[in-house]
Amino acid sequence: MKSLEKSAKTVDEAVVDALVELGLTSDQVDIEVLDEGSKGILGLFGTKLARVRVTQKINLQDVAKDFLQKLLKSMDLNPEIVITEEDKNTLMINLDGEQMGVLIGKRGQTLDAIQYLTSLVVNKYSDHYIRVKMDTEDYRNRRRKTLESLANNLAMKVKKTGKKFTLEPMSPNERRIIHSTLQKYKFIETHSEGEEPFRRVVIVPKKRGME
Repeated sequence: MKSLEKSAKTVDEAVVDALVELGLTSDQVDIEVLDEGSKGILGLFGTKLARVRVTQKINLQDVAKDFLQKLLKSMDLNPEIVITEEDKNTLMINLDGEQMGVLIGKRGQTLDAIQYLTSLVVNKYSDHYIRVKMDTEDYRNRRRKTLESLANNLAMKVKKTGKKFTLEPMSPNERRIIHSTLQKYKFIETHSEGEEPFRRVVIVPKKRGME
């Protein structure tokens, strides 16, 4: 992050001098007026220069990309990193390259961990919470479809057997997919049990009096 203090006859002149030296435009910086200066008596005696501090604004996409490049290099991976703003509060990061299976990890655990670390780094430099969403090879969509199919099949199994079913530990996001998918069924209900990271979804038959 570049920062520079400049003095000139006026605030505007000091800002322009700083922008030229930094090679930035006014929309890329924060400007702090340290001293507005004064013309002195008759503009001759006691003249005081204006002084400003011009600081480059932090680009959160650059912060995320720089962190990921260093982290992935340490894993001997060099994927293309494409970052877009889904909205003003969300960064969508897509990684494209070879050996992405290593990056995904078992049930997406490695990808989730990298996403979490990136979120911590980005939010360190943001004045409001930024959600970071990370994907590679369309894994998130493929995993969602797998979980939805699993949930539907288990709903039928619970209905048929009348016995509850406890799934394997899942991340909060994957548990939400299971809960959401099963909301349409009137003959079952779901809840989560356990402590993170071993929290599980439990599917149970709904009591007849609750139907």
